[in-house]
Amino acid sequence: MFPGQGSQFPGMGKELYESNPKARELFEKANAILGFRITDIMFEGTAEDLKATRVTQPAVFLHSVITYLTSGLPKPDMVGGHSLGEFSALVACGALDFEDALRLVARRAEEMQKCCEAVPGTMAAIIALPNDTVRLICEEIARGNGPEKPARGIVVAANYNCKGQVVISGEAGAVEAACAELKAAGARRALPLAVSGAFHSPLMAPAAEALGEAIAAVDFKTPFCPIYQNVSARAETDPETIKSNLLRQLTSPVRWTQSVEAMAADGAVSFLEIGPGTVLQGLVRKILTDVTIEGIN
Repeated sequence: MFPGQGSQFPGMGKELYESNPKARELFEKANAILGFRITDIMFEGTAEDLKATRVTQPAVFLHSVITYLTSGLPKPDMVGGHSLGEFSALVACGALDFEDALRLVARRAEEMQKCCEAVPGTMAAIIALPNDTVRLICEEIARGNGPEKPARGIVVAANYNCKGQVVISGEAGAVEAACAELKAAGARRALPLAVSGAFHSPLMAPAAEALGEAIAAVDFKTPFCPIYQNVSARAETDPETIKSNLLRQLTSPVRWTQSVEAMAADGAVSFLEIGPGTVLQGLVRKILTDVTIEGIN
């Protein structure tokens, strides 16, 4: 499993760079591909420096993938990634090579940053409400419900992270209104997230269009093991389906709970998170019992 945006931390990857010649080579190759020294920001930058989407996404990707490529681990039986982490997973299963994946991640980050600047958006984590309740209240906020409750903007259920935790995403005012109504409906908490935009919502449609052109120009290979993609929450091996799902992911919910449940149903008994942080390990513990969960950071 490979984490997504939000798992970054100051100093990420520095120890690996200094101790492993292969890692150093890959990091320097990344600097050349990106056209700036992202390693300087990763190793010496502040948490604020790392928050910019154009930096965060390639930084998390590089930390995850270079950790995997230098780990000496055996090939996995299945892979998955949370949002951005899907690109890391595609390298791990052989569908994308390191260079092409990094270029796509950089383009994705650039186009998503443009969307963030074009329309102010945000996200919030809703704790302890059923998934359908969250989804229905968001739909009501977006479409309105009579003259006393007009439509208040775009807001959708964006991340099904684990049982009892759904992240909503959309225009800032609509997210704020949804948080108020969700708390009134019984949510234990509605926590605004420190993000720069409305990821996995219709506000990302321009980014999906631009990324589509970049993805069409890249050769995706048939992976040696299935990837459980965020959009479908099932095992995928067809390169064209994988490409389509990567684009749909930008404007569709991350179905992480459903993906993990599908992995377990297909025989997964050991889950390994590779990359910064421990977020995915925590989510899997809330979704499944009787499985082994570890991490390599």
